[in-house]
Amino acid sequence: MPKPTASAGLDFFDGEPLLRIIATALVDLSRRRTPTDPVYPDVVQRAYNHLVLLCLRRGLRDLPESVPHMVRWAAERPVHDWPLSLPADLETADGFLVDAQTWFPTQACIEWAVPVRDPAAEQFENLLMEEAIETCRAARAPESYTAFRKLLITRPVLTGTQIALLAGDIDLSLLHEVIKRSYEPASAAHLRGESYAVCARCGCLLVPIHQDEYKCELDRCRRDTRARVKERLDPGDAGGVFQLTRPLRMFITGPGLAETDLEAELVRLRLAVQMWPNFDAYDLRITFPDGQVWAIDVKDRANPALLGRSARAFRPTPHFDKAFLVVPRYRFSEREDYQRIFDSHRPDDLTGELALVSDADLLDQVRRTLRRITRNQKATTKTREASDA
Repeated sequence: MPKPTASAGLDFFDGEPLLRIIATALVDLSRRRTPTDPVYPDVVQRAYNHLVLLCLRRGLRDLPESVPHMVRWAAERPVHDWPLSLPADLETADGFLVDAQTWFPTQACIEWAVPVRDPAAEQFENLLMEEAIETCRAARAPESYTAFRKLLITRPVLTGTQIALLAGDIDLSLLHEVIKRSYEPASAAHLRGESYAVCARCGCLLVPIHQDEYKCELDRCRRDTRARVKERLDPGDAGGVFQLTRPLRMFITGPGLAETDLEAELVRLRLAVQMWPNFDAYDLRITFPDGQVWAIDVKDRANPALLGRSARAFRPTPHFDKAFLVVPRYRFSEREDYQRIFDSHRPDDLTGELALVSDADLLDQVRRTLRRITRNQKATTKTREASDA
Protein backbone atom coordinates (compact mmCIF):
# COMPACT_ATOMS: atom_id res chain seq x y z
CA MET A 1 0.00 0.00 0.00
CA PRO A 2 1.43 3.44 -0.87
CA LYS A 3 2.19 5.69 2.06
CA PRO A 4 -0.14 8.67 2.35
CA THR A 5 1.72 11.68 1.05
CA ALA A 6 2.37 14.56 3.39
CA SER A 7 0.29 17.64 2.74
CA ALA A 8 -0.25 20.98 4.38
CA GLY A 9 -3.03 20.93 6.94
CA LEU A 10 -3.19 17.14 7.25
CA ASP A 11 -5.27 17.33 10.40
CA PHE A 12 -7.50 14.61 11.72
CA PHE A 13 -10.88 14.48 10.01
CA ASP A 14 -13.81 12.25 10.85
CA GLY A 15 -17.58 12.14 10.56
CA GLU A 16 -19.41 14.56 8.32
CA PRO A 17 -16.35 16.71 7.39
CA LEU A 18 -14.49 13.67 6.10
CA LEU A 19 -17.57 12.34 4.32
CA ARG A 20 -17.85 15.66 2.46
CA ILE A 21 -14.17 15.55 1.52
CA ILE A 22 -14.51 12.00 0.16
CA ALA A 23 -17.75 12.74 -1.71
CA THR A 24 -16.20 15.83 -3.29
CA ALA A 25 -13.22 13.75 -4.43
CA LEU A 26 -15.46 11.09 -5.99
CA VAL A 27 -17.45 13.71 -7.89
CA ASP A 28 -14.24 15.36 -9.07
CA LEU A 29 -12.91 12.04 -10.36
CA SER A 30 -16.13 11.36 -12.26
CA ARG A 31 -15.83 14.65 -14.16
CA ARG A 32 -12.32 14.09 -15.45
CA ARG A 33 -12.14 12.97 -19.08
CA THR A 34 -8.38 12.70 -19.54
CA PRO A 35 -5.39 11.75 -17.34
CA THR A 36 -3.79 14.56 -15.36
CA ASP A 37 -0.32 15.26 -13.97
CA PRO A 38 -0.16 14.41 -11.13
CA VAL A 39 -2.47 11.47 -11.72
CA TYR A 40 -4.79 12.48 -8.89
CA PRO A 41 -5.63 16.13 -8.19
CA ASP A 42 -5.17 17.53 -4.70
CA VAL A 43 -8.84 17.16 -3.76
CA VAL A 44 -8.70 13.41 -4.49
CA GLN A 45 -5.31 12.74 -2.93
CA ARG A 46 -6.34 14.69 0.17
CA ALA A 47 -9.50 12.60 0.59
CA TYR A 48 -7.53 9.38 0.31
CA ASN A 49 -4.88 10.62 2.78
CA HIS A 50 -7.46 11.54 5.39
CA LEU A 51 -9.35 8.26 5.01
CA VAL A 52 -6.18 6.22 5.46
CA LEU A 53 -5.14 8.38 8.43
CA LEU A 54 -8.51 7.75 10.07
CA CYS A 55 -8.18 3.99 9.53
CA LEU A 56 -4.66 4.00 11.03
CA ARG A 57 -5.77 6.03 14.04
CA ARG A 58 -8.57 3.50 14.59
CA GLY A 59 -6.09 0.63 14.41
CA LEU A 60 -7.90 -0.93 11.44
CA ARG A 61 -6.17 -3.50 9.28
CA ASP A 62 -8.71 -3.24 6.49
CA LEU A 63 -8.02 0.07 4.79
CA PRO A 64 -8.01 1.26 1.15
CA GLU A 65 -4.67 0.53 -0.54
CA SER A 66 -5.08 3.12 -3.31
CA VAL A 67 -7.43 5.73 -4.72
CA PRO A 68 -9.11 3.11 -6.99
CA HIS A 69 -9.60 0.96 -3.87
CA MET A 70 -11.27 3.93 -2.15
CA VAL A 71 -13.64 4.20 -5.13
CA ARG A 72 -14.38 0.48 -4.82
CA TRP A 73 -15.18 0.99 -1.16
CA ALA A 74 -17.68 3.66 -2.19
CA ALA A 75 -19.40 1.23 -4.57
CA GLU A 76 -19.37 -1.84 -2.32
CA ARG A 77 -19.75 -0.46 1.20
CA PRO A 78 -22.69 1.61 2.42
CA VAL A 79 -21.64 4.65 4.40
CA HIS A 80 -22.59 3.04 7.73
CA ASP A 81 -19.86 0.42 7.12
CA TRP A 82 -17.14 3.07 6.73
CA PRO A 83 -15.04 3.98 9.80
CA LEU A 84 -16.86 7.32 10.12
CA SER A 85 -18.52 8.68 13.25
CA LEU A 86 -21.91 9.56 11.77
CA PRO A 87 -25.37 9.64 13.34
CA ALA A 88 -27.77 7.24 11.63
CA ASP A 89 -30.07 10.00 10.40
CA LEU A 90 -27.36 11.38 8.11
CA GLU A 91 -27.34 8.25 5.99
CA THR A 92 -29.49 7.79 2.89
CA ALA A 93 -31.75 4.92 1.87
CA ASP A 94 -29.17 2.75 0.09
CA GLY A 95 -26.12 4.44 1.61
CA PHE A 96 -23.69 4.04 -1.29
CA LEU A 97 -21.56 6.86 -2.68
CA VAL A 98 -20.88 5.19 -6.05
CA ASP A 99 -23.24 3.08 -8.16
CA ALA A 100 -21.65 -0.35 -8.52
CA GLN A 101 -23.08 -0.85 -12.02
CA THR A 102 -22.45 2.51 -13.68
CA TRP A 103 -19.45 3.56 -11.53
CA PHE A 104 -20.87 7.08 -11.35
CA PRO A 105 -21.32 8.90 -8.01
CA THR A 106 -24.84 8.47 -6.65
CA GLN A 107 -27.13 11.44 -6.09
CA ALA A 108 -26.51 11.02 -2.36
CA CYS A 109 -22.79 11.44 -3.02
CA ILE A 110 -23.36 14.61 -5.03
CA GLU A 111 -25.55 16.04 -2.29
CA TRP A 112 -22.77 15.48 0.25
CA ALA A 113 -20.20 17.00 -2.09
CA VAL A 114 -22.01 20.32 -2.30
CA PRO A 115 -22.24 22.13 1.05
CA VAL A 116 -24.61 24.86 -0.18
CA ARG A 117 -28.34 25.38 -0.19
CA ASP A 118 -29.03 24.28 -3.75
CA PRO A 119 -26.97 21.29 -4.99
CA ALA A 120 -27.45 22.48 -8.57
CA ALA A 121 -25.73 25.69 -7.57
CA GLU A 122 -22.20 24.34 -7.34
CA GLN A 123 -19.65 26.86 -8.64
CA PHE A 124 -20.15 27.01 -12.43
CA GLU A 125 -23.75 25.82 -12.26
CA ASN A 126 -24.57 28.46 -9.64
CA LEU A 127 -23.15 31.23 -11.79
CA LEU A 128 -24.96 29.85 -14.83
CA MET A 129 -28.42 29.80 -13.22
CA GLU A 130 -27.89 33.21 -11.66
CA GLU A 131 -26.79 34.59 -15.02
CA ALA A 132 -29.96 33.23 -16.64
CA ILE A 133 -32.16 34.89 -14.00
CA GLU A 134 -30.34 38.23 -14.12
CA THR A 135 -30.34 38.30 -17.93
CA CYS A 136 -34.09 37.67 -18.05
CA ARG A 137 -34.81 40.11 -15.24
CA ALA A 138 -32.82 42.87 -16.95
CA ALA A 139 -34.70 42.22 -20.19
CA ARG A 140 -38.03 41.99 -18.31
CA ALA A 141 -38.53 38.62 -19.97
CA PRO A 142 -39.90 36.13 -17.41
CA GLU A 143 -41.19 34.02 -20.32
CA SER A 144 -37.58 33.46 -21.41
CA TYR A 145 -36.60 32.13 -17.99
CA THR A 146 -39.66 29.86 -17.93
CA ALA A 147 -38.77 28.53 -21.40
CA PHE A 148 -35.15 27.99 -20.26
CA ARG A 149 -36.23 25.97 -17.21
CA LYS A 150 -38.59 23.86 -19.31
CA LEU A 151 -35.79 23.21 -21.79
CA LEU A 152 -33.51 21.88 -19.03
CA ILE A 153 -36.31 19.65 -17.77
CA THR A 154 -37.76 18.30 -21.01
CA ARG A 155 -34.68 18.20 -23.25
CA PRO A 156 -31.62 17.19 -21.21
CA VAL A 157 -30.09 15.71 -24.38
CA LEU A 158 -29.67 17.70 -27.60
CA THR A 159 -27.64 17.38 -30.78
CA GLY A 160 -25.23 20.12 -31.77
CA THR A 161 -27.59 21.14 -34.57
CA GLN A 162 -30.53 21.41 -32.18
CA ILE A 163 -28.52 23.64 -29.84
CA ALA A 164 -27.61 25.91 -32.75
CA LEU A 165 -31.25 26.15 -33.86
CA LEU A 166 -32.31 27.37 -30.40
CA ALA A 167 -30.72 30.71 -31.30
CA GLY A 168 -33.75 31.32 -33.50
CA ASP A 169 -36.32 30.52 -30.78
CA ILE A 170 -38.14 33.71 -29.81
CA ASP A 171 -38.06 32.89 -26.07
CA LEU A 172 -34.70 31.12 -25.82
CA SER A 173 -32.55 33.32 -28.07
CA LEU A 174 -31.93 35.69 -25.14
CA LEU A 175 -30.19 32.86 -23.23
CA HIS A 176 -28.50 31.06 -26.12
CA GLU A 177 -24.98 31.56 -24.73
CA VAL A 178 -26.09 30.28 -21.32
CA ILE A 179 -27.75 27.29 -22.97
CA LYS A 180 -24.56 26.37 -24.84
CA ARG A 181 -22.65 26.36 -21.54
CA SER A 182 -25.33 24.24 -19.87
CA TYR A 183 -24.65 21.29 -22.19
CA GLU A 184 -21.46 19.27 -22.54
CA PRO A 185 -20.42 16.60 -25.07
CA ALA A 186 -21.79 13.18 -24.17
CA SER A 187 -19.10 11.01 -22.61
CA ALA A 188 -17.79 7.67 -23.79
CA ALA A 189 -19.20 6.13 -20.59
CA HIS A 190 -22.68 6.49 -22.11
CA LEU A 191 -21.72 5.10 -25.52
CA ARG A 192 -22.50 1.54 -26.58
CA GLY A 193 -21.18 0.52 -29.95
CA GLU A 194 -21.98 3.42 -32.25
CA SER A 195 -24.92 4.99 -30.47
CA TYR A 196 -26.22 6.63 -27.31
CA ALA A 197 -29.48 5.43 -25.75
CA VAL A 198 -32.01 7.93 -24.38
CA CYS A 199 -34.10 7.07 -21.30
CA ALA A 200 -37.81 6.79 -22.09
CA ARG A 201 -38.77 8.18 -18.66
CA CYS A 202 -36.55 11.24 -18.20
CA GLY A 203 -34.86 11.86 -21.55
CA CYS A 204 -31.32 11.61 -20.15
CA LEU A 205 -28.66 9.33 -21.60
CA LEU A 206 -28.61 5.80 -20.25
CA VAL A 207 -25.45 4.11 -19.02
CA PRO A 208 -24.69 0.67 -20.54
CA ILE A 209 -24.03 -1.85 -17.76
CA HIS A 210 -24.30 -5.30 -19.34
CA GLN A 211 -24.43 -6.63 -22.88
CA ASP A 212 -28.07 -5.74 -23.43
CA GLU A 213 -28.89 -3.64 -20.35
CA TYR A 214 -28.83 0.02 -19.43
CA LYS A 215 -29.26 2.00 -16.25
CA CYS A 216 -30.41 5.58 -15.73
CA GLU A 217 -28.47 7.94 -13.46
CA LEU A 218 -31.54 9.66 -12.02
CA ASP A 219 -32.89 8.20 -8.77
CA ARG A 220 -36.49 8.47 -10.02
CA CYS A 221 -35.65 6.12 -12.90
CA ARG A 222 -33.09 3.83 -11.24
CA ARG A 223 -35.87 2.14 -9.29
CA ASP A 224 -37.11 0.53 -12.52
CA THR A 225 -35.85 -3.03 -12.84
CA ARG A 226 -35.06 -2.46 -16.50
CA ALA A 227 -34.49 0.86 -18.22
CA ARG A 228 -36.49 1.53 -21.38
CA VAL A 229 -34.86 3.08 -24.43
CA LYS A 230 -36.76 5.91 -26.11
CA GLU A 231 -34.36 6.39 -29.04
CA ARG A 232 -30.74 5.93 -30.08
CA LEU A 233 -28.49 8.76 -31.23
CA ASP A 234 -25.48 8.50 -33.51
CA PRO A 235 -22.61 10.67 -32.18
CA GLY A 236 -21.51 11.36 -35.77
CA ASP A 237 -24.82 12.86 -36.88
CA ALA A 238 -26.27 16.36 -36.45
CA GLY A 239 -23.22 17.98 -34.89
CA GLY A 240 -22.70 15.42 -32.14
CA VAL A 241 -24.62 14.53 -28.97
CA PHE A 242 -24.70 16.82 -25.93
CA GLN A 243 -26.27 16.50 -22.50
CA LEU A 244 -26.74 18.78 -19.52
CA THR A 245 -23.93 18.87 -16.98
CA ARG A 246 -24.52 16.25 -14.30
CA PRO A 247 -25.53 18.61 -11.44
CA LEU A 248 -28.13 20.16 -13.74
CA ARG A 249 -29.42 16.71 -14.71
CA MET A 250 -29.63 15.65 -11.07
CA PHE A 251 -31.03 18.80 -9.53
CA ILE A 252 -32.89 20.60 -12.32
CA THR A 253 -34.08 17.83 -14.67
CA GLY A 254 -34.91 15.32 -11.91
CA PRO A 255 -37.09 17.48 -9.63
CA GLY A 256 -38.23 19.44 -12.70
CA LEU A 257 -39.98 16.33 -14.00
CA ALA A 258 -41.80 16.09 -10.67
CA GLU A 259 -42.70 19.79 -11.00
CA THR A 260 -44.19 19.42 -14.46
CA ASP A 261 -46.02 16.21 -13.48
CA LEU A 262 -47.54 18.10 -10.57
CA GLU A 263 -48.41 21.03 -12.83
CA ALA A 264 -50.29 18.69 -15.19
CA GLU A 265 -52.30 17.20 -12.30
CA LEU A 266 -53.21 20.64 -10.95
CA VAL A 267 -54.28 21.88 -14.38
CA ARG A 268 -56.50 18.79 -14.67
CA LEU A 269 -58.17 19.95 -11.46
CA ARG A 270 -58.85 23.27 -13.24
CA LEU A 271 -56.60 25.33 -11.03
CA ALA A 272 -54.64 28.37 -12.18
CA VAL A 273 -50.96 27.37 -12.10
CA GLN A 274 -47.94 29.62 -12.57
CA MET A 275 -44.49 28.03 -12.92
CA TRP A 276 -41.39 29.64 -11.35
CA PRO A 277 -43.09 32.98 -10.54
CA ASN A 278 -41.02 36.12 -10.10
CA PHE A 279 -37.93 34.50 -11.59
CA ASP A 280 -38.01 31.34 -9.50
CA ALA A 281 -39.18 32.67 -6.13
CA TYR A 282 -40.52 29.11 -5.81
CA ASP A 283 -41.59 26.42 -8.29
CA LEU A 284 -45.39 26.53 -8.55
CA ARG A 285 -48.01 29.09 -7.54
CA ILE A 286 -51.58 27.82 -7.53
CA THR A 287 -54.69 29.93 -7.09
CA PHE A 288 -57.96 28.41 -5.85
CA PRO A 289 -61.43 29.59 -6.93
CA ASP A 290 -61.85 31.47 -3.63
CA GLY A 291 -58.61 33.42 -4.20
CA GLN A 292 -56.48 31.38 -1.79
CA VAL A 293 -52.88 30.96 -3.03
CA TRP A 294 -50.42 28.16 -2.28
CA ALA A 295 -46.68 28.34 -2.95
CA ILE A 296 -44.91 25.07 -3.75
CA ASP A 297 -41.23 24.21 -4.04
CA VAL A 298 -40.37 20.72 -5.33
CA LYS A 299 -37.20 18.93 -4.25
CA ASP A 300 -36.06 15.39 -5.03
CA ARG A 301 -33.37 14.78 -2.42
CA ALA A 302 -31.95 11.50 -1.27
CA ASN A 303 -30.93 12.82 2.15
CA PRO A 304 -33.73 14.28 4.34
CA ALA A 305 -31.23 15.66 6.88
CA LEU A 306 -29.45 17.76 4.25
CA LEU A 307 -32.81 18.81 2.84
CA GLY A 308 -33.93 19.93 6.29
CA ARG A 309 -30.76 21.92 6.86
CA SER A 310 -31.11 23.67 3.51
CA ALA A 311 -34.80 24.60 3.97
CA ARG A 312 -35.45 28.34 3.85
CA ALA A 313 -38.51 30.54 3.90
CA PHE A 314 -39.85 31.37 0.44
CA ARG A 315 -39.45 34.85 -0.97
CA PRO A 316 -42.68 36.71 -0.07
CA THR A 317 -43.30 38.03 -3.59
CA PRO A 318 -45.58 37.04 -5.20
CA HIS A 319 -47.96 36.71 -2.24
CA PHE A 320 -49.12 33.31 -0.98
CA ASP A 321 -51.21 32.03 1.91
CA LYS A 322 -49.58 28.62 2.47
CA ALA A 323 -46.11 27.26 1.65
CA PHE A 324 -45.26 23.62 0.90
CA LEU A 325 -42.01 21.78 0.28
CA VAL A 326 -42.91 18.80 -1.90
CA VAL A 327 -40.87 15.61 -2.32
CA PRO A 328 -41.81 12.71 -4.64
CA ARG A 329 -43.67 9.95 -2.82
CA TYR A 330 -41.02 7.32 -3.57
CA ARG A 331 -38.60 9.07 -1.20
CA PHE A 332 -41.01 8.48 1.70
CA SER A 333 -41.48 4.86 0.58
CA GLU A 334 -37.72 4.27 0.49
CA ARG A 335 -37.25 5.73 3.96
CA GLU A 336 -40.11 5.67 6.45
CA ASP A 337 -38.39 8.19 8.75
CA TYR A 338 -37.87 10.75 5.95
CA GLN A 339 -40.37 13.20 7.52
CA ARG A 340 -39.00 12.80 11.06
CA ILE A 341 -35.40 13.36 9.97
CA PHE A 342 -36.34 16.40 7.90
CA ASP A 343 -38.23 17.90 10.85
CA SER A 344 -35.32 17.33 13.24
CA HIS A 345 -32.90 19.18 10.95
CA ARG A 346 -35.23 21.93 9.71
CA PRO A 347 -34.54 25.44 11.13
CA ASP A 348 -36.78 26.13 14.14
CA ASP A 349 -38.13 29.34 12.64
CA LEU A 350 -39.79 27.35 9.84
CA THR A 351 -41.93 25.27 12.19
CA GLY A 352 -45.52 25.84 11.15
CA GLU A 353 -44.40 28.03 8.23
CA LEU A 354 -43.22 25.42 5.73
CA ALA A 355 -44.79 21.98 5.50
CA LEU A 356 -43.02 18.97 3.95
CA VAL A 357 -45.40 16.68 2.05
CA SER A 358 -45.23 14.13 -0.73
CA ASP A 359 -46.62 15.02 -4.15
CA ALA A 360 -49.46 12.54 -3.58
CA ASP A 361 -50.32 14.09 -0.20
CA LEU A 362 -50.30 17.57 -1.68
CA LEU A 363 -52.78 16.55 -4.37
CA ASP A 364 -55.02 15.02 -1.69
CA GLN A 365 -54.96 18.32 0.21
CA VAL A 366 -55.74 20.22 -2.99
CA ARG A 367 -58.76 17.99 -3.71
CA ARG A 368 -60.07 18.35 -0.15
CA THR A 369 -59.67 22.13 -0.36
CA LEU A 370 -61.54 22.24 -3.66
CA ARG A 371 -64.39 20.18 -2.21
CA ARG A 372 -64.60 22.49 0.80
CA ILE A 373 -64.66 25.57 -1.45
CA THR A 374 -67.41 24.02 -3.56
CA ARG A 375 -69.50 23.24 -0.45
CA ASN A 376 -69.03 26.77 0.85
CA GLN A 377 -69.98 28.28 -2.48
CA LYS A 378 -73.12 26.14 -2.65
CA ALA A 379 -74.06 27.09 0.91
CA THR A 380 -73.55 30.77 0.12
CA THR A 381 -75.71 30.47 -3.00
CA LYS A 382 -78.51 28.79 -1.05
CA THR A 383 -78.37 31.48 1.64
CA ARG A 384 -78.64 34.21 -0.96
CA GLU A 385 -81.51 32.48 -2.73
CA ALA A 386 -83.35 32.08 0.57
CA SER A 387 -82.89 35.74 1.47
CA ASP A 388 -84.10 36.82 -1.99
CA ALA A 389 -87.22 34.64 -1.79
